[in-house]
Amino acid sequence: MKLFWLWPVSIGLLFAQEATLPPPGYGSLRQEQIGIRLGDARLSVRVMPLDEHVTRLLAPDAWRSLRDMKASRAVDIAAAARQEGQDSLSAFMVTFFALQPDVRFDPDALIITSQNRTFRPVGIVPITPRFSEGTIEQRQQAAAIYLFDPAIDVSRQMTVEYAGRSSDAWIDALRQLNAERVRVLARASQQQGQP
Repeated sequence: MKLFWLWPVSIGLLFAQEATLPPPGYGSLRQEQIGIRLGDARLSVRVMPLDEHVTRLLAPDAWRSLRDMKASRAVDIAAAARQEGQDSLSAFMVTFFALQPDVRFDPDALIITSQNRTFRPVGIVPITPRFSEGTIEQRQQAAAIYLFDPAIDVSRQMTVEYAGRSSDAWIDALRQLNAERVRVLARASQQQGQP
């Protein structure tokens, strides 16, 4: 796994098949509703896909914030993809939150299982300073964009594991996302139909 520390200017996002995406600005979900959480009494970990099929279903401010954050690291993400011989990678926002003083975390211990395959990060782009130190003070967080093989399909069930703990909560998130997608399309259609 490699850490990427370039600080690029925004060059835009790499998304395929723009027409299949839900229209932006009509979502109402909160990150807490679809983020996958796991951890213990010392450390909480939240994992959320940065795929636009997911983030466009969030409330507009949350969607714009994640879109802009990912765009600000687009050069790092593209460099990681080239290094892996890929056109793109699956990006996830991963946040470690300390529930007790002086908590250690291992960035490399996070894995995702999707479609009977296990994926380890091929790159990590830090968001918060001192991410690579692997220590968080109580009530502080460390965040990064984790980059995985593009074979991870966020429209299907996946399991997130960290340090021996696992979560299948994505199946519940998918139900909420599918219901919200219907609502988003209805809202967009209704607004376009107004004079």
